[in-house]
Amino acid sequence: MPKSPESRWLPIADAAIYLDVAEITVRRLISRGELRGYKIRGARLIRIDRHELDALMRPIPTGERADAS
Repeated sequence: MPKSPESRWLPIADAAIYLDVAEITVRRLISRGELRGYKIRGARLIRIDRHELDALMRPIPTGERADAS
């Protein structure tokens, strides 16, 4: 069965592609508690919530200062 491109739940491989990182990086994020992995009861497959992947993203500070005149 083909996956929906907008599926909320992604396997680790797809989560890695979504973030443009290696699968081991996603596994490390899970093991460090920075990302939550989910299992379907009775299954070994881990799924990642796409919204939690988006929440990992943080802006990079720039050299601009808000109080500079």
